Amino acid sequence: QVQLVESGGGSVQAGGSLRLSCAASGSILSIGVMGWYRQTPGNPRELVATITSAGSTNYADSVKGRFTISRDNAKNTVYLQMNSLKPEETGVYYCNADRVVTGLRVQDYWGQGTQVTVSS
Repeated sequence: QVQLVESGGGSVQAGGSLRLSCAASGSILSIGVMGWYRQTPGNPRELVATITSAGSTNYADSVKGRFTISRDNAKNTVYLQMNSLKPEETGVYYCNADRVVTGLRVQDYWGQGTQVTVSS
């Protein structure tokens, strides 16, 4: 059974920084794309950033220049460094692992989410 465990959420003032981590555990042979999504109050879940196993990244326009996604393939862990946070970015941040290969199965997984609160 594969699990994604997120950490690093919390409360910060506007302009502050947080670093999220997400570690995938289980009998994992490989992971395709890993990423972060968020759901802010009253809005659907949206993409924040993704990173391939080769290190290619993709960001939502709203976070470009402020957020940095990185990945440690050996540890099956993805990180999200968030700088210059804004109050409207308050929400639950979810980790996603796409195309996780375990034995004969290929499946996507989501973390349980971690709360990020940015106060003005």
